[in-house]
Amino acid sequence: MKPEIHPSYVETTVTCGCGETFITRSTVVSGSLFVEVCSVCHPFYTGKQRILDTGGRVARFEERLKKSAAKGAKKTAK
Repeated sequence: MKPEIHPSYVETTVTCGCGETFITRSTVVSGSLFVEVCSVCHPFYTGKQRILDTGGRVARFEERLKKSAAKGAKKTAK
């Protein structure tokens, strides 16, 4: 590796919009980073995730899935 071409890798304090802070390493020179969401407040990690069904796409997919499962059950019953 060539010397002095890589950015410095320093400890950085990350602060979330929910107030959670943690320390990691980054190339951010200021030493602090602000983010809107983190693993403490993101819906995927908190279990409060919900599916947004635009145009009934999820409902149509679930209906097709049920039909294929029923068709598979008929084949195994024979």
